Amino acid sequence: MQYLHWTTLESLVNDAIEHFLKIKEQKKYQDVPSFLLGESMGGAIALNIHFKQPAAWNGAALIAPLCKLAEDMIPHWLVKQMLIGVAKVLPKTKLVPQKEEVKDNIFRDVNKRKLAPYNVLLYKDKPRLGTALELLKATQELEQRLEEVSLPLLIMNGEADIITDPSASKALYEKAKVKDKKLCLYKDAFHTLLEGEPDETIFHVLGDIISWLDEHSSRKNKY
Repeated sequence: MQYLHWTTLESLVNDAIEHFLKIKEQKKYQDVPSFLLGESMGGAIALNIHFKQPAAWNGAALIAPLCKLAEDMIPHWLVKQMLIGVAKVLPKTKLVPQKEEVKDNIFRDVNKRKLAPYNVLLYKDKPRLGTALELLKATQELEQRLEEVSLPLLIMNGEADIITDPSASKALYEKAKVKDKKLCLYKDAFHTLLEGEPDETIFHVLGDIISWLDEHSSRKNKY
């Protein structure tokens, strides 16, 4: 979520599907299991890809998937309505307020937080209005469609994440209609499980992902 310039969610989903189809056209990849992996906003994109291609994927590993914005991320309703109005005219304007405690929740490891400004992929300015509006629309729609999720799931969330509240991951786990699903909550962990945590936690998360992928890649049946 912190790495995006403004674009529409629909465009991101369609671009990802187009890229996937080009890869699967190659003979050497046609029998290889296919999995979705998404973190934060990428989790929302992954679920929307699944909705468009319900039979194309063997599973999804979702890291703090943005199924619902935490209450602290949403401004007062009057401010929100004003920002929505401006976003329709000036989507690239950077006016979205961002609380310091929200920014501090991205990286738990102090040393990694200090290095974050040197990451060329990290968006360091205020979110664009268009991006914020897309996030709001995406999460509102996803909340209404969690029961449609039908592929094997690995859902991961930091217990101390205030950007993607763990309750959203719990709701996805409970409502998804597939039986093959797993929820992993990491004690004291913040939002960026693969970049901002102590190495021990990062290796733990990576180990969970690899183990889950190994297990599901070895199954011969398509879901």
